[in-house]
This record gives sequence, structure tokens and C-alpha cells, in this order.
Amino acid sequence: MPIFVVIRERGRAWNWSVPMRSQTEWEAHAGFMDALEGEGFILAGGPLGPEDEAPRVLHVVEAAGRDEIEARLRDDPWTPIGLLETVSVDPWTVLLGGFRKPRA
Repeated sequence: MPIFVVIRERGRAWNWSVPMRSQTEWEAHAGFMDALEGEGFILAGGPLGPEDEAPRVLHVVEAAGRDEIEARLRDDPWTPIGLLETVSVDPWTVLLGGFRKPRA
């Protein structure tokens, strides 16, 4: 299955005065992301920079295509409330190392 790099940005509702893990719906978002990782959909991910200061997040995703990625991330509790928005989804040809692991 193809691998993609997904960039998401902290959106208009992000409260920069509190840490990431204190944002609205943190527990629901964290559980959702853990489940995607557990399924093998997200292979790696996290903020691009210090956890509480980085405006962007990177995810390495294994999926059939862009439509699947966008559909799955719409279900992230942080998406409808404006805490995260997807800004790019790009296919990635991995030439060194690897992220492949069996899906559940």
C-alpha cells in the first residue's frame, strides 16, 4: 500500500496560551490518533518542532489514496472544532529505511 506524508496545521481555534495536551478534546483526539496508529494507518507522526510551539504536524500514513486519508482525518475530534486542518497530502517514495509494518 502507498505511503503518504500529511501536513496538518493548528487551526483558528487553537489556544496558544495552553499546552497541546490541555487543548479542548485532547483525550478524544489522542485516543483517535492512537487507534489510527494501532491499525497501521499512521506509521509515525507528531509536531514539527517543540510540542507546544510547533504550528505544523507531520504524519506518515499508509493508505490507498488521498480520499481515504481525508475521510479518516475528518473523523479526528480536532478537525470539526478547528484545532487541526490538513494542508497537504503527498505520496512518498521511501528509498531509505522503511515504515512498513503489518496492518491489524
